[in-house]
Amino acid sequence: MAGADGSHNPLTRAALGLHRGIRQLPADLAAALAVVAVTDVAALAPVIRETPVRVVFGLAFVLFVPGYAFVAALFPERSVTPLLFDDEDRTANDEVADDEIAGDRGIDGLERVALSFGLSIAIVPLIGLVLNFTPWGIRLVPILLSLSGFTIVAVAVAAYRRWDLPIEERFRVPYREWVAAGRAELFAPATRTDAVLNVALVASVLLATSSVGYAVLVPQQGEQFSEFYLLTEDDDGELVADNYPTEFTVDEGRPLVVGIGNQEHERTNYTVVSQLQRVRMANSSSAVIRSSNSSTATAPVSSTVERSERLATFSTTLGHNESWHNRYTVAPTFEGQDLRLLFLLYRGSPPEEPSIDNAYREVHLWVNVTA
Repeated sequence: MAGADGSHNPLTRAALGLHRGIRQLPADLAAALAVVAVTDVAALAPVIRETPVRVVFGLAFVLFVPGYAFVAALFPERSVTPLLFDDEDRTANDEVADDEIAGDRGIDGLERVALSFGLSIAIVPLIGLVLNFTPWGIRLVPILLSLSGFTIVAVAVAAYRRWDLPIEERFRVPYREWVAAGRAELFAPATRTDAVLNVALVASVLLATSSVGYAVLVPQQGEQFSEFYLLTEDDDGELVADNYPTEFTVDEGRPLVVGIGNQEHERTNYTVVSQLQRVRMANSSSAVIRSSNSSTATAPVSSTVERSERLATFSTTLGHNESWHNRYTVAPTFEGQDLRLLFLLYRGSPPEEPSIDNAYREVHLWVNVTA
């Protein structure tokens, strides 16, 4: 019969054992799991993923934590300095293990940190290479789940191997010794020179920390611009900047793809106005410019719009570093040769009379329209 606390229930015993294991988890391994959890939240949470928290924990997670967990699984024991003495100094009462006399056990803290960085730099690309040959590919969520799973498994193995060792042989991070030594060095210096150096060290650390924090929290913005372009679909359905339609029939549509890329470092509202124009053009040498196959023809020195009709207007809102493709069917409303199919981009609402002069960006094609 089960006890009142349910201790005879296998599930209850397993839950109690798991809870006890978590409470007894070494501090450094618990910190590694905490970094994994915070990084997952910072990378996936809708609001937090837009903040510098994602960058800070993401760098620590990718560059250090997987390697540290792997090193902890490989070397669960603390570093033991070898004892060197002559045979005549050794007595029968000496209780020194043979492995301590022969050499070091484990690795010291500096070696552990160096290996953690090195193995992280090796493990992360290998996991990405494996994901590249899977249906999930190299994307944020698969990489995040793979690295998190690898780290959790490595932490579990490291904890099991440490618990399997005697307490005096287990590796541990001497947090308390470090804090005590730092407090003694800062607040009880041996000489006045040490006190001055301590003040200078603290000031340098604060200055470096504030500089890095400012660089992360207030990143320098690069050039601000918006991309505006036309694309077509090839036979495989891929979008390409080639083979633009140039021959149209009145009121019969042909497809085009209008693309916008936001590099303005802020959320921006865009409006696109499509026009069909009959234009009379000439440059200073009286040479008429015509380009029926290119969307990037150089505008003439002088031009006169003889007729213009608006075909369509569409809008979208994009965040920084976002792109948008709109599949648009062009249906000319009048016929003519060498007509200009014009697309004007505006940030916000367009003016009452859109034109190349007041547009933020423009692209165009020279087309022929028959009845």
